[in-house]
Amino acid sequence: MSARNIEIEAAVFRRLLKHLDEHKEVQNIDLMNLAGFCRNCLSKWYRAAAEERGIDMDLEAARELVYGMSYGEWKARYQREASPQQVQQFQAQQQ
Repeated sequence: MSARNIEIEAAVFRRLLKHLDEHKEVQNIDLMNLAGFCRNCLSKWYRAAAEERGIDMDLEAARELVYGMSYGEWKARYQREASPQQVQQFQAQQQ
């Protein structure tokens, strides 16, 4: 992979994070139900990629990079309770 590809992929990732930040009304369960991943998944993937490269990173640090604030703060400000329908859809997809 070329340096140019890495630069482009990094820009795309930053744009994805910006897009998610601009759409806080989209809940993680919505993302999971529609796309099979959410902000928490991105955090875990970020942490795993760092660790694969020998960089020690805890999950909370990765979450702060993805959420733009601490996970606890994001949950308190923006996370709504999932509806029974959302939970049912999520559970059905897990089977």
